[in-house]
Amino acid sequence: MTLAEFKKQARAFNSVVALPDFETTTNAIQATVKKTIADGNAALEAARRDPPDLLFLDLNIPGTSGADVLAALKADPATAPTRVIVVTAIGEEGRAEALRLGADEYFTKPFSPTALLQTVERVLAGGALPGA
Repeated sequence: MTLAEFKKQARAFNSVVALPDFETTTNAIQATVKKTIADGNAALEAARRDPPDLLFLDLNIPGTSGADVLAALKADPATAPTRVIVVTAIGEEGRAEALRLGADEYFTKPFSPTALLQTVERVLAGGALPGA
């Protein structure tokens, strides 16, 4: 799938929100998101007000931590259906905890933009994690 095809398909969803920690990550995923939120507190507030279809979430963010944002989203029936892709520099040691908290996928930085787009497509289509 090309980026243009993905953008066209992504328009069918209510919203895709990014909560990254670095500008380079923001630039890599900006083409697919409707808005970028700078901190965990604002992300929770926005998600409760208008739950997105997909959230790109970094674990190292200002305010409420990414792990706490993820746990709060999944604990709230209004936001629990939100699909979450964790994109972080923490490394593989954070994967198990993020998935336990309800992340749909976990990416470490740097990542392949192509792999990320394929994962977004699969996650939004309701696909399970490979091997799950």
